[in-house]
Amino acid sequence: MTLLVLGILFALALLGTPLFAVMGLGSLVAFHFEDISASAVISEMTRLATSPVLVSIPLFTFAGYLFAEGGTAARLVRLSQATFGWMTGGLAIVSLVVCAMLTAFTGASGVTIVAAGGLLMPALLQQRYSERFSLGLLTTSGSLGLLFPPSLPLILYSYVATSAAGGLLLDPADAPTVDRLFVAGIVPGIFLIVALSFLCMREGAVRDVPKTPFRMQTLLPALRSALWELPLPIIVLGGIYGGKLTVIEAASVTALYAFVSQVLIYRDVPFSRLPAIAAESMTLVGGILIILGSALGLTNYLIDAEVPLQLLEWVRSGIDNKLVFLLVLNAFLLVVGFLMDIFSALIVVVPLIVPLAQEYDVDLVHLGIIFLANLEIGYSTPPVGLNLFISSYRFQKPVVEVYRASVRWLVALLLALLVITYVPQLSLALLRWMG
Repeated sequence: MTLLVLGILFALALLGTPLFAVMGLGSLVAFHFEDISASAVISEMTRLATSPVLVSIPLFTFAGYLFAEGGTAARLVRLSQATFGWMTGGLAIVSLVVCAMLTAFTGASGVTIVAAGGLLMPALLQQRYSERFSLGLLTTSGSLGLLFPPSLPLILYSYVATSAAGGLLLDPADAPTVDRLFVAGIVPGIFLIVALSFLCMREGAVRDVPKTPFRMQTLLPALRSALWELPLPIIVLGGIYGGKLTVIEAASVTALYAFVSQVLIYRDVPFSRLPAIAAESMTLVGGILIILGSALGLTNYLIDAEVPLQLLEWVRSGIDNKLVFLLVLNAFLLVVGFLMDIFSALIVVVPLIVPLAQEYDVDLVHLGIIFLANLEIGYSTPPVGLNLFISSYRFQKPVVEVYRASVRWLVALLLALLVITYVPQLSLALLRWMG
C-alpha cells in the first residue's frame, strides 16, 4: 500500500501538481485505506497553528523584505568597501558578505539576487572583474546566508527535526532548538564565505583590480550611514543568548526595528509600499506553512507505516560506518537540493533522515548544518538549481552561460562542505563554548 501511495504521489508531482496538493491528497488517501479518520491530517495543521516557534517566521520574513526593499544593500556595500576595499579582491568579498546578510534575513536567495544584483553587478564590472566571474559570484552567493541567524530554514529545520526525533532524543540538551542552531550556523557560514573569498582574491590579483585605500575619513561616514542597521544582529542574538528575549520576541523586535529604521528613519520605504511588501512576504510564508501542514499529515502516515524504520534497515545493511553514511547523505542531499526548493526539502526529507542520523550517532544540530549547507549548494547546481534560472532572468544571460560561470564556485563550496561534514567541531565548538 505504501509503495502504491508513493508511486501515485510521484506521478502527480511529475505532472506538475502543486506540492502541497500532492502531499495533502497522499496523506488523505493513505489514511483512508488504513481506515483512519482524516482528522489525523487536520490535527497536524491545528498543532502547526499553535506552534510558538513558527510564529517567528512571518515576523522575520517581513523584516527581511523591508531591508531588501530599502537601501540596506547600498549602505552595507559602502561600509564593507570602506572596511575591506584595501584587500585584493575587496569588492568581490564585499559582495559575498552583503549577499549573505540579505539572505539571512529574507530566507530567500532569489530575493537577494534580484535586490542586490542590480547594485553589485555594475560595480564589479566597473572594477575590471570579468563578466563570467561576477555572474558566478552573484549566482552562488545568493544562498550564502542560509546558515546565519535569523535564517528561516534554520527555524523550520528545528521544528521538523524536533518533531521527527520525538522520544528518540536521549538527552533534551541535544535537541536541535532554534537558539542552538543559530549559534551552530555562525562558524560554518563564515567558513563558506572565507572559502569563496580565496577565489575573489585570486581573481583580483590576476586582473589587477584596483584597491580602495583604507581611510578613516571614508569609514566614518559609511559607519554613520549604516548606524541604524549594524546594531540589529547584536540586539537579536544578544537578547536571545542573554536570556532577555525568546525567539518570538526577537522576531517581533526585528520586525519593529526594520519598520522604524527603513520607514521612519531612513525613509527608504514609503508607507504606500507597506501593504505590497507585507503581501509579498506573507505569500512566501503562506506557501511554506501550506506545504508544512500538508507534509506533516503525510509524515504521520509514513511513521505509522514504519517507512523510516524500513529505510533504516535498508541503509544499515549497506553502510556500516558513519563516514560512509555522511558521504552518501551529502550526495543524496545535493540531488534533493536542485530538485526541490529548500522549504519543501526540509519538510519532506528531514523526518526520514533524522532516525538514520541518530542510528549513526550524528548530532542533530550538526545534521541541520550539513542539511542546509547541501541545499544551499543545490540552489546553484546544474541542471535545475533555482538560482541558475533566477540569475539567468535577472542578468539576461543564457542559462548555459550561468552554468559555466558557476562551476568554479561550486567546486569551492563542495570542498568546504566536506570540511563542514567531517569536522563537526566547526558547527559545535562555539555552542559548547557558550554552554
